[in-house]
Amino acid sequence: MTSQHTSFLHLCECFRGGLPNSVDWMSLISLANHTLTTPALIDFVERYPKDIPADVHDYVCEIFERNVVRNSRLSQQLAEALAALNREKITPVLMKGGAVLVSSHRRSGARLISDLDILVSPGEAKAASSCLSKLGYSVHYEAPDGAAKWYADLARPGDVGMIDLHQKPPGHGFFYGISGDITQNCRPLSWNDTSVYIPSATYHALMLIIHDQFQDADYWVGKIDLRHLLDLRDLANESDGVDWDRLALLAPGDLARNAMETQMVALSSLLGVDVPPQLRARTIPHIQHRRRMLQIRLPALSRAFLLTALLDYRNYRAVLGVSGELTSGFKLKRRILPRFDTVRFLVGRSREQRAGKI
Repeated sequence: MTSQHTSFLHLCECFRGGLPNSVDWMSLISLANHTLTTPALIDFVERYPKDIPADVHDYVCEIFERNVVRNSRLSQQLAEALAALNREKITPVLMKGGAVLVSSHRRSGARLISDLDILVSPGEAKAASSCLSKLGYSVHYEAPDGAAKWYADLARPGDVGMIDLHQKPPGHGFFYGISGDITQNCRPLSWNDTSVYIPSATYHALMLIIHDQFQDADYWVGKIDLRHLLDLRDLANESDGVDWDRLALLAPGDLARNAMETQMVALSSLLGVDVPPQLRARTIPHIQHRRRMLQIRLPALSRAFLLTALLDYRNYRAVLGVSGELTSGFKLKRRILPRFDTVRFLVGRSREQRAGKI
């Protein structure tokens, strides 16, 4: 069987529009399933119908058609929720898959959407939760009191996805300090007789990067979320596109810049996106990208690389600590190494075989 590393490179070549040589189709499709990108292969299989096995063509088309139906149901679910929120004078911001669902120019069904991420202001959260409960939603999970960030996963029998209700964009608020209020980085959209805010391509790119690199800890454990990397590619290809210079300016410090440019190196190297050279020229992002590719080739290396990442994690905490001191006025204790529970979390995350991550 072909190695995971080779299958990953072949899969990325498919997404660039090329036809890889000597493909182990079983391994490639297995990896596409794991990274939740199988329906996104629809353009590829339609471009090369005679050059790929018939069962591969038929399988991708079947998954795509099923996802078309699923996304149609998600659209109906989202329209119902937005209408109810609008009646309460709440105009939310859609994030991630939800934003893709209503604003993307990609074919319906090409993007597999796990859930619907809806962001409201802290003052609207209680009213929004109550509003959705009247539609039959119940709390599947809610962040406990005292959590750094509140959110709630809301589920309803018969739906194909949950609603994730948020008060703030993903990751620590420090990463959004430069960009200002979120609605200033969004455009109002009328969709299915509802009103909603959609992030600009540049701000959406920022949120995806912060979500993966820091909220999901991919920067520390060396993972790649290929589905979100495809989202970044599509944002770059939109008519208004990503303003690369502005995106670079939104990085608050060297650590965020390293994380951002690591994704830029991956976009250029793996998906052929025309990222400006100055955003993929520095050494540390290239080292990070090389590390991630080595871990795909030799997963056992992830433990050794994590030890190095833990040393850099203190820089992350130091940055957030300075931000917290400026906000609270209290001097926070500096640590040479992360707390034990943080180390345990990152070690556990590095060992997880999470759907969507490689």
